[in-house]
Amino acid sequence: MAPNDSAETNGEATGTVVGRRKAARYIVPFAVAGVAAATIGLVPALADSGDPELPGITAQELIEKIAASDEEQLSGTLKVSTDLGIPALGGLAGSFAPEAGGDKSSASPDAKLMELASGTHTLRVAVDGPDKQRLSILGEGSEYSVVHNGDDVWGYDSESNEVYHARSDREAGADAGKRAAPEGMPATPKEFAEEALAAAGDTTSVTVDGTAQVAGRDAYQLLIKPKQSGSTVKSVTVAVDAATGVPLKFTLAPSSGGKAAIDAGFTKVDFAKPAASSFTFTPPKGAKVTEADELEAEAEKNGGADKAHEDLGALKDFKGLDVIGEGWNTVAEIEIPGGAGLPAQGSGDMPAQAQQFLDALGDKVTGEFGSGTVFKTRLVNALMTDDGKVYIGAVTPDALVKAADTAK
Repeated sequence: MAPNDSAETNGEATGTVVGRRKAARYIVPFAVAGVAAATIGLVPALADSGDPELPGITAQELIEKIAASDEEQLSGTLKVSTDLGIPALGGLAGSFAPEAGGDKSSASPDAKLMELASGTHTLRVAVDGPDKQRLSILGEGSEYSVVHNGDDVWGYDSESNEVYHARSDREAGADAGKRAAPEGMPATPKEFAEEALAAAGDTTSVTVDGTAQVAGRDAYQLLIKPKQSGSTVKSVTVAVDAATGVPLKFTLAPSSGGKAAIDAGFTKVDFAKPAASSFTFTPPKGAKVTEADELEAEAEKNGGADKAHEDLGALKDFKGLDVIGEGWNTVAEIEIPGGAGLPAQGSGDMPAQAQQFLDALGDKVTGEFGSGTVFKTRLVNALMTDDGKVYIGAVTPDALVKAADTAK
């Protein structure tokens, strides 16, 4: 019999998970935004037939097991699939970023790892403590790698034969070198789990939903479900290694049905110390090497610093945000400086590619608040009113309109 004990989480249990982030900073980052995908071939690759026999465990005990996990060494292969109902990002992320004025490197991690926010990807990882990590994204006949070793962070794109180099003790701080994923995005299965558990409380049910085999290892399955209606999240399932407590797989099922919005998990994993050669990198012969400091200097030379000051000046009237609702139905209300809504189509205030992206997602809506446009994904939705307010949350469009009406 597979264990099926359950428990409702409380504030104390949530605090335990959030307050004890040990292993997350040691596991090589991958971004899905992510951050939080069950797609082609993923489930057969990860789940063996039959459930392993494991000792009974409660949800509270399993949460504590995750929080206590402290594995500092591992290597393996992951599959990450994301289906948020948005176009493949590819080079689109740069359309929303302000122009820095200097040349960019195709090997720079920030834009490259954003590609993990859509589609299905195979990754190889290796970790040896907080100072040595390697992440490789495998393509068809190409590979992109980020290597962190001490103070050095290298990015290498084999397709363009370009290299990006940064020092992790630069102004961005040591954490920038230790975490290649964009700031604020869950970067590992453990962080995905902790983000979900952080929302647990009276609005959430957490149970142990049997066992499974993931990457050939016995695992418990932790099932997290909203008790409220109106959330875009149907459930979150975290497969937790029975021996180490390390989350091996994370699956987020949307309330709209269909395949998972996010599915990230190991297909192979080994907790032995990786070979030292995994963390060494020498630029290949003939590769174009771009230094991060050079990019910053070029951007400043071309007015990037002045542009940044202008952008900051535009936020001087920012009035912050208010929070409406609670738990899984929380909606953030943001007032745009100057009360401006979306730029008029063809006004030139937004890159054409970004405008097309927004138009593909947007639907006009009306309510007691007035009128606006809802931008939809399978997970996070946003309502921008014509008078310059934004309501955003992992809730349905109807819930956004209700929140806007309530705030009016």
